[in-house]
Amino acid sequence: MPFSGILENHSLMTAMAAWLLAQILKPPLEYLRKGTWNWGYLLSAGGMPSSHSSLMVGVTVGIGLHIGFNTPIFALAIAMTMIVIYDAAGVRREAGRHAEKINILINELLAGHPISDRELREVLGHTPLEVGGGICLGLVVGILYWMYIG
Repeated sequence: MPFSGILENHSLMTAMAAWLLAQILKPPLEYLRKGTWNWGYLLSAGGMPSSHSSLMVGVTVGIGLHIGFNTPIFALAIAMTMIVIYDAAGVRREAGRHAEKINILINELLAGHPISDRELREVLGHTPLEVGGGICLGLVVGILYWMYIG
């Protein structure tokens, strides 16, 4: 059976646990910040903590602890994690800022014209604090998983 050992893949389970926990934490943390519940954060990109960062740091820590920190696969995991974190905090964050400005233009300058009024998604990337939260969460989940399960 091709999927019979999937639950025994500790690096994958660490990554998925870190991602799931990050997604679950987003609505309550958003409530603490704004005072309103937004359950859309359960399945969306953006917000605190960064689930992209949590996922990648979780799998990287899992690989290091379960396979070894001196392996080529750990080096690859570090490189991929750096790319994803840079993208989450840099490229996607800037794309979100562009979407915000475009939405302002559409709402203020083009109101009433035969243009699509569908707004662009503005929460695409993460602030440095959100990325830092995701990194910390991934580290904690990876280490705790290794200590108690692995």
